[in-house]
Amino acid sequence: MGDILGGSGSAPLGTYTEAVDWINSLIPFGIRPGLERIEKLMEKLENPQRRLKFIHVAGTNGKGSTCAFLTSVLIQSGYSVGTFTSPYITKFTNRFQYNGEDIPEETLTKLSNILHPLVTEMAESELGSPTMFEVATALAILYYSQECYPDVVVWETGLGGRLDVTNIVFPIVSVITNVGYDHTDVLGDTLEQIATEKAGIIKPGVPVISCVTQPEVVAVLKEKASACRTSLYLADEDFSYEITGIENGLQSFTFKGPFRSLDIDIAMKGVHQCTNAAGAMMVLEVLRQYLAFMLDDEDVLKGFRDTFWAGRLEEISSSPRIVLDGAHNPEGAESLAKSLPIFYKYGKLNLLMGMLSNKHHESYLEHILPIVDTLILTEPDFRKKMDADNLHGIVESLRGKYAKEHLEIIVERDWGKALQLLKTITAEDDLAVVSGTLYLIADVRSTLLQQPDSEKGW
Repeated sequence: MGDILGGSGSAPLGTYTEAVDWINSLIPFGIRPGLERIEKLMEKLENPQRRLKFIHVAGTNGKGSTCAFLTSVLIQSGYSVGTFTSPYITKFTNRFQYNGEDIPEETLTKLSNILHPLVTEMAESELGSPTMFEVATALAILYYSQECYPDVVVWETGLGGRLDVTNIVFPIVSVITNVGYDHTDVLGDTLEQIATEKAGIIKPGVPVISCVTQPEVVAVLKEKASACRTSLYLADEDFSYEITGIENGLQSFTFKGPFRSLDIDIAMKGVHQCTNAAGAMMVLEVLRQYLAFMLDDEDVLKGFRDTFWAGRLEEISSSPRIVLDGAHNPEGAESLAKSLPIFYKYGKLNLLMGMLSNKHHESYLEHILPIVDTLILTEPDFRKKMDADNLHGIVESLRGKYAKEHLEIIVERDWGKALQLLKTITAEDDLAVVSGTLYLIADVRSTLLQQPDSEKGW
């Protein structure tokens, strides 16, 4: 592989910053569904993805949390695990993890230098330049296949499934967490259309696990699994869970699967996290039952209990109490609205939100407005941000039907000033919540944790 840099062996990218800047310079190429470019890239690298075992995770919400549960349990059980996720919260290296640790900066730079000439060459062909996410995906495959050789790679889709770049792999098991209305500009306007795209990760003979519940979505997954002659394990049909209590910061539930039952505790807050954990447990059961993974109950239970995922009902400050949650679509908002009163006692709820311009804000707000006392509307520091005044207009159109009678609305475009305002108005008995796009969550989190060197991005 060393000679792929060319005869001189000179590396065009001298530092980590130069490597990340180069990858991010490909962002203007946008999201271009399709596998032609990644297939060509992998071909030039002699298809290193074929040497790895993947758990492929798709879905509208809960992908990151499901990946976190799987990673935690597998590491606790003695396996080496690669984890590829997006977007990242703190630093570009967050997306490429090995046993819970980020890729070293020098390794990312080295691998970027392998990819740079190939990407440049492809940019001049009829295929056009690979996108930022295509290069990041290729970099992940190189990292796991050449640098650290994990036993298994937990592999999160970027968008959709069928034409998503991550679909270049042939996994040992696939997961579709759920299906809801998100990225409809790319995936389609109906649940059936979106489900068809997500179901595109189902492969012949590869078992698939899903927590989808809508009948029309279930029908799509069953049809695809049948066509691929593979086993589909569905929540409420093939496995189930029952929440048994919340105590000392832990949620408890009983998992009932086709092979056995198990009582599980998780520290992740939110009723939806029990669903994600149950889906992850079914994946682990398939690995244990059919793929000879050695998973002792003690390790499984500790792995679930220790799982943490930033920006998901994460209490980041105690005075004032500030909770971050990356709910940015209707289903996420519904889970957030249900979960807050269960996990927190408070007088007033003050919510700061910022959105991207391509989301279903009306249906998001229908779930959020009924629980909020003061709503601060801001704009994330991101090119696709939603104008705060336009967001305000949507809120006003829904106020009469959904909002509390005395809802106070504040518009502050500068998210830094909006955060200061949120802290100022939140009394000791109140609860402050920052929600919406993860681009806003990332900036707020790094500010509150005083991480000045943090990066953020898709």
